[in-house]
Order: sequence, then C-alpha cells, then structure tokens
Amino acid sequence: MIRDAVADDFPAIHAVINDAAEAYRGIIPADRWHEPYMSESELAGQMAEGVRFRCFVDNGGGVGNGVIGVMGIQDRGEVKLIRHAYVRTDHRSRGIGALLLADLIADEGQPILIGTWQAAAWAIRFYQKHGFVLVSETEKTRLLRKFWTIPERQIETSVVLADQRYCPELTE
Repeated sequence: MIRDAVADDFPAIHAVINDAAEAYRGIIPADRWHEPYMSESELAGQMAEGVRFRCFVDNGGGVGNGVIGVMGIQDRGEVKLIRHAYVRTDHRSRGIGALLLADLIADEGQPILIGTWQAAAWAIRFYQKHGFVLVSETEKTRLLRKFWTIPERQIETSVVLADQRYCPELTE
C-alpha cells in the first residue's frame, strides 16, 4: 500500500534512506559519502523545505510502521523534483520503486526532474526505463544550480533526468 508519510514515519523514512543508500558506498565519490548517508537533521531540513514523502508500506512487516520504500517530491514552482527514492535492501527488485514513482508522477501537470549520482548506473537505467531522459551537461548544471541546493562537487558528479513535459523533443 502507498500512502502519504505521517509524522510518526520519520524514523522509518530515515532508516529506509540510510539502509538503501548503502548501494552508493564505494560508487559515489568518497568525499560525497557521509556516515550516516543522511542525518536526521538533513532529513528534517529537506522536509521543512517542502519535500513531501510517499511511503510503500508492508503491514505484515511491523518494523518502522511497515515502511519499506520511500520517495519524495518537491514543488519548485516551474518544476517538481523527485527526491530521495529508496527501497530497503531486502525488498529491492520487486517493483516497489516503480510503483512509488508512478504514484508520485500520476496526474502531475508540471515537468518532473530527477537528480542522481552520475556513477549510479542502475538508478539512471531505472528512470530511463520509466520514460525519463538525461539532459545535456550544460542543462544539468543550470538545473542543479536553479532547483537544488547542493555543493559544486555534487553538481560535478551528478546527472539530471527529465520527463517528456520538460523535454518533449527528447522522448519518443
């Protein structure tokens, strides 16, 4: 079941993000890795800045309110950003990420952008499989500076993917 996150989900969202982010260890530049990958204060800050999470819940799980997958969306005026898309390690490759993504982008009128690590080939393939396309290097840099608040080093090592509302000429 997919539902909006509630205040009681904060610890579970934090746990899912940090569990799933282990996939990035040794993949992304070492100077961008943190332990934990996302601190509680960083997550709280993201939520305060308008990142709204949806949770995939397995009520049979019991642990962490049964939250096994999370994905956020942030309205940035001209566009919406998909933020923090994670599924617990022991629940990957079951279609949970695809369900969360479809849920978040359904009926959206605004273009959707997604930023991820350039070295995370599996994440890029996932978004491409769901209709997103990589933007050019120049456009990536412009978009990351305009819509995200990240350091220059992260801009250098990231990519941006866009949906057909943003790049209609790039999609089939």
